Amino acid sequence: MPTRDTRTCLPLTPLAFQVLLALAGPERHGYAIIQEIESHTAGAVRLRTGTLYTVLQRLLDEGLLDESHARRSEGDDERRRYYRLTALGREALRAEARRLEALVDVARHKRVLGRSSKT
Repeated sequence: MPTRDTRTCLPLTPLAFQVLLALAGPERHGYAIIQEIESHTAGAVRLRTGTLYTVLQRLLDEGLLDESHARRSEGDDERRRYYRLTALGREALRAEARRLEALVDVARHKRVLGRSSKT
């Protein structure tokens, strides 16, 4: 598969960004992704399984995620699928975080969020 330019993946949708962010650490299965997103957004984002699996499939199709065939433990449910970031997915996540950071910097500069750290 040819290497894609990360810019072709941007901007990420808010849900795609949340899923990639949830997978920035260890591999996770679908329910664990939902829990991680709910946790790091303090409950502000609550994904339903249908929405999550639609986003996961799109991210798989775009090459941002891989499905892992490793099982966490002996008793792990065979139907459970684990997902992990690809190199392209990690770079797209990083690029999107930088893009959002730049927008927040502009909002601070314009005093939308309060005092700018640059002035």
